[in-house]
Amino acid sequence: MAILALVLALVLFQVVITPLVLVLLLIVQGVQITNVVGDMPALMAEQAHTIIGANTAGQLLALAVPAFLLARLHSARPQAFLRLRAPDGRLLLLALIGLVVLMPVVQWLGTVNEWLPLPEAIREFDQQQMDLVERVLRGDLGLVFSLLTLAVTPALCEELLFRGYVQRQAERGLGAAGGIVLSGLVFGLYHLRLTQALPLIALGLYLAYLAWRTGSLWVPIVVHFANNAFAVALGLWAEAQDGMDLQAIEQLSVPWYLVLGGALLAGGTLYLLDRRARVLLGHTAPDAPIASMNS
Repeated sequence: MAILALVLALVLFQVVITPLVLVLLLIVQGVQITNVVGDMPALMAEQAHTIIGANTAGQLLALAVPAFLLARLHSARPQAFLRLRAPDGRLLLLALIGLVVLMPVVQWLGTVNEWLPLPEAIREFDQQQMDLVERVLRGDLGLVFSLLTLAVTPALCEELLFRGYVQRQAERGLGAAGGIVLSGLVFGLYHLRLTQALPLIALGLYLAYLAWRTGSLWVPIVVHFANNAFAVALGLWAEAQDGMDLQAIEQLSVPWYLVLGGALLAGGTLYLLDRRARVLLGHTAPDAPIASMNS
């Protein structure tokens, strides 16, 4: 069911809903579809905000809604199945600190990813995605639009699917570790940015662990939002600088001592988070109280 949910979400998002919404939005704006279909670079240059708007609608309708509906198939309490419980404040704070100290490691993994021998077509496709985000940040719709489309919506919709439904369902067959690994891997590959697959997988694994260990989906949602919001703010700053862009930031090298220090601090933070979670949730798995839910 976890794999089927992923396939369903991918098809709905990439093939059905997002393209359909994009076409409808272009028609409403009076754009001649025959003039833009097949010329993706021109479409991305002229209709960046429309594409992002369609992408946002696609995430809501193809990721979040199916995740909630599928959860209802397994439980009369879909909110509990998806771990939509109020988070403990200390756990949330430790999770955010963990994100901060992990950043040097994630940045280093991005550098390692650049060394991989990827086909030029994949690098060009990734560059098109970066160009699209940069055009949105350069536009006149401001910080609120950028945060809603690039931070709030992905944090809610992607977490509902990957950490809410897919990981929860995978844990039932693969165990906690298997669910975390599967969720992290598919999260990294789902973005179709193979030049950044390693840092995305690392972030996905961290978010998956948070969902399981804290017992609350709101923890990875907030951490995911914080990560994306920081990226948006950094992108806006980069666009205001001469000779700086998002790609240049992604390719910044991190000194080895910051990577090592970040890894050690992240390990210590996770240790504290685990101890706090065990005190709150007991020494059993975080989901033990709802293990008797309907199959």
